[in-house]
Amino acid sequence: MKISGVTVWQLDLPLHKPYWLHGNKLKFECLDSTIVRIETDTGIVGWGEGCPWGSSYLPAHGRGIRAAFEELVPAILGCDPRQLDALNRTMDHALPGHLYAKSALDIAAWDIAARAAGVPLCEMLGAREAHRVPIASSISNSSPDSMLAEINDYRAKGYRVHSCKIGSGVDSDIECINALWAERHEDETIYFDSNRAWSSREAITVINAADRIQTWYEQPCETLTETAQVHTQTNAVLCIDESLHTFEDMLRIQHEQIAEMVNIKINRVGGLTKGRRMRDFCLASGMTMLVMDTGGSVIADTAAAHFAQSIPSQYCLGSWSCQDMVSVDPAPGQGARNRTGCFDLPDSIGLGIEPDAEVLGAPVAQYRI
Repeated sequence: MKISGVTVWQLDLPLHKPYWLHGNKLKFECLDSTIVRIETDTGIVGWGEGCPWGSSYLPAHGRGIRAAFEELVPAILGCDPRQLDALNRTMDHALPGHLYAKSALDIAAWDIAARAAGVPLCEMLGAREAHRVPIASSISNSSPDSMLAEINDYRAKGYRVHSCKIGSGVDSDIECINALWAERHEDETIYFDSNRAWSSREAITVINAADRIQTWYEQPCETLTETAQVHTQTNAVLCIDESLHTFEDMLRIQHEQIAEMVNIKINRVGGLTKGRRMRDFCLASGMTMLVMDTGGSVIADTAAAHFAQSIPSQYCLGSWSCQDMVSVDPAPGQGARNRTGCFDLPDSIGLGIEPDAEVLGAPVAQYRI
């Protein structure tokens, strides 16, 4: 089997309402998504999606994916998409770095491999665990009352895990944490994510002030070095998100005991192939995971859901459904969907998605042998 062509679409994904991060310093209203189809000489195709969360969240942006394809796609034409490690080495040789640009191509190749094997993607990744994958809400940074109202909206959809964005300042963050925790239901998980907004001093102050609250804090500071300082001076369970890009980062997190948990965002770490290596290391070393996309439609959500479904429940605390936050659906009724706060994963082979051509519109690029 050989890759005979690659077709690329650009799709705007407007958010239902503006979303704020980093202490209300970063505002997001529309995501720029790149959807890709890899075609083979056997007629089997695979789909993938790459969608950074805007251009100010991480060193990534939508146009960058499509520009990187100009270097990456010619290099993989003629390759066997089922040889996933070799395919990733080819991409890394053609364009070092730019992990977020490689992710969509890697996901599409996994879709092909699973379709060729006649199995759902999670089984191609190694397992379909029996548990249902919880979906975590993503609560925009705002006043405690507004954030609680948003949590209630997600509760009505069955959500029982809530990621609450903070980082507005020491006093306001302490107030917000205490207020939201006081409204927590017994069957819920509420955790707090500053998305790198705190200095180590601020993080230590806020976390120690809220010491009675038994939860975890995600990505308190910009760097792993700062977060390590927080870990030594608080009793908190910490989760690394934005500072995890490469396997080398994973090794440092574990070796220096910087955090007990990691958030493996498929788009950020370069796709399922590189994410699988991180997953296996976490399982071998006893680290707990969240598994998510960085942004996107049901295509990206479904890839993350399949990945999460391959992890035993005691090591996977949940995923995220970006599709619930955007107003465009390129594959209505398909893929992983929310059912009572967990992903309902289809039994169909591969990703289980065939996007609607009318929603995608005209391709922005096509590559052929």
